[in-house]
Amino acid sequence: MGSESITEEDQEDNVEAEDEEGQDRGDSDEDASEDDEGEDERLGCVQVIENAEFDFGPAAEAEEESAGGQNQPLLGLVLTPTRELAVQVKHHIDAVAKFTDIKTAIVVGGMAQQKQRRMLKRRPQIIIATPGRLWDLIKERHPHLLNLRQLRCLVIDEADRMVERGHFAELESLLEMLNTVHFNPTRQTFVFSATLTMAHSLPTRLLQKKKKNLDQRNKLEILMEKVGIKSKPKIIDLTRKEATVETLTETRIHCQKEEKDFYLYYFLLQYPGRTMVFANSIDCIKRLNSLLVILDCTPLPLHANMHQKQRLKNLERFAERESCVLLTTDVAARGLDIPNVQHVIHYQVPRTSETYVHRSGRTARATKEGLSLLLIGPDDMMNFRKIYKTLGKDEELPMFPIETKCMEAIKERVNLARKIEKIEFHNSREKQHNSWLKQAAEALEVDLDDDLLLGRTRDEDTDREQQKMVKGMKKHLKHLISQPVFKNVIKTKYPTQMGKLSLSHMPHFIKICFVLKRIWGLFNQSQCS
Repeated sequence: MGSESITEEDQEDNVEAEDEEGQDRGDSDEDASEDDEGEDERLGCVQVIENAEFDFGPAAEAEEESAGGQNQPLLGLVLTPTRELAVQVKHHIDAVAKFTDIKTAIVVGGMAQQKQRRMLKRRPQIIIATPGRLWDLIKERHPHLLNLRQLRCLVIDEADRMVERGHFAELESLLEMLNTVHFNPTRQTFVFSATLTMAHSLPTRLLQKKKKNLDQRNKLEILMEKVGIKSKPKIIDLTRKEATVETLTETRIHCQKEEKDFYLYYFLLQYPGRTMVFANSIDCIKRLNSLLVILDCTPLPLHANMHQKQRLKNLERFAERESCVLLTTDVAARGLDIPNVQHVIHYQVPRTSETYVHRSGRTARATKEGLSLLLIGPDDMMNFRKIYKTLGKDEELPMFPIETKCMEAIKERVNLARKIEKIEFHNSREKQHNSWLKQAAEALEVDLDDDLLLGRTRDEDTDREQQKMVKGMKKHLKHLISQPVFKNVIKTKYPTQMGKLSLSHMPHFIKICFVLKRIWGLFNQSQCS
């Protein structure tokens, strides 16, 4: 994908995470913005601290030096919207600084605060963080975070998402503190995003309130004001007019909502490879995970309700396997550089053009080819038209080719798997509900009313019959799965009507190389001066 920045860089990491049950108050990172299907993002909230004081003067420097034993100030701070991106960024910085004395630390939710305090005691020169957890440690007045006046570099990755209203409440407090009159006048601020200058029409409900549509200039001005860049910034724009790269093949399938499962399973069978499937809600990801497990597709889920350690583990497994499916919400849409992702499937059309660009940007990276497939139901048409208009496409997206004669076998398998999934989901919900009631009754030392229990009216014979029926359905499904659906599995990773991609991406690649060479020259000049 093209990258847009107000100066430079893109990064990553790999760190062993310790889960915090109950304590993980969710960083306010992008994870918190995943709602149920069709809902808008929730507003974040931040605890109000009365009469909070932050020291920036000589007293703070003295306290910092005495606390750490040696004066190694914090010089670089990188802020990211998600924990996974923070881990990735740290990995890249560590690789670059391998033969230096530079120390780095990661500060994100999902890891024990005590462990992170120990890491900060080593006084790292660079911290990579999500806003929520970093703000918690600043409020605790950790010695290494007391004096931010000496900060030389502030980096905000995916900046347009970070400063969106209601997403990162703590970031506003952080920026307000960092941009006081006491800040280091020589500090450089770097802002990155592939959709930094993407502007689109506001929703009708906002236009009715006489809000003005954002153009590129207005969007950048608002962003600079929030970030605290007062002087004229240096803008390096590597994006294309079309927002997506030339090596990306974009396709679509129009279908009914209940048919999306058929086409998803069809694609995964016919075109094996490393595939990311995006949905707008956690509930949708959970249902798809259960369904594809029953269909023997061995998917890997990724969403905000999972423990951080499991999230990182699933990302690692996905990157290691040549043919694998990652079911994810938009927590994995921005910034993550997973090698050799061949396909991106939008099971639900994203709500914004920026999200579509970032999702699709997980494939076709670094001049490699990739495929983006939109599954468009009747409920998705409004979002699809909005995206199409914003991206300014010159022609219609091509329809994805489907072998209709194979669809009957696909539908039979998926419908049977749906029945099994529905029964198992119902039974699982009953068990969880009843278990929670029993534990609550024991904790309160009260008798449990049997009328509150789910499934109490069923007798043992009915349960046995149901179990026998499910067992029979699974056996039949296993037999169906063992039968070939296609005469030949397509080996190409990029199916189109023509059977191959016809792309001329070299001129664009040469332009990028020229720009990067120019940036490197300017950097060397500044170092010499």
